[in-house]
Amino acid sequence: MTLTAIEIKELIKKKIPDAIIEIEDIRGDNNHYHAKITSSAFKGLSKINQHKLVYNAIGHHMGTTLHALMLTTSDN
Repeated sequence: MTLTAIEIKELIKKKIPDAIIEIEDIRGDNNHYHAKITSSAFKGLSKINQHKLVYNAIGHHMGTTLHALMLTTSDN
């Protein structure tokens, strides 16, 4: 079982409600994604901490039902 782009967006939105999210299935296999996320929650955070927020939103799915997620994050 894998996560769809819609399911990934829903997980992120639950933890980061103002997030603007674009997700691309980079291999066409519903298992390797690139997510571009903009949120005011990232303001003042390092890229590492921005990415941690996203990974925390995805939770236990990362590495199980979601194999790979490349992130591009921004606060504006």
